[in-house]
Amino acid sequence: MYMTKFPGGGLDYGEGTLDCLKREFMEELGIKIEVEKHFYTTDYFQEARFFPNMQLLSIYYRVRSNATDQIRVTTIINANLPTEGSQSFRWVALNQLNPAEFTFPIDKKVVELLLENPI
Repeated sequence: MYMTKFPGGGLDYGEGTLDCLKREFMEELGIKIEVEKHFYTTDYFQEARFFPNMQLLSIYYRVRSNATDQIRVTTIINANLPTEGSQSFRWVALNQLNPAEFTFPIDKKVVELLLENPI
């Protein structure tokens, strides 16, 4: 499935939210991050798309990294990816984010919040 989303993923058993975020950035982007501060936690019901009869609780943080130049990025949305499960990444300026371009409802909400509360 093609999707546009923020980096992140599921919490492993026994893992804290900050350790999870650091692990997900390393797995997905190959970079170490520093967590600056909490930004938003889902405050409404959101059914999980891939897990029937489950709900999501999403936690968003502002992060920074000195290694962002190591991320391979593209300007093409949903580029032809070589294998199933492949990912591509792109940078979008904060003022050019558009909630409609994101796949998941919670990410759309977070984009709206980011636009209301720029860094």
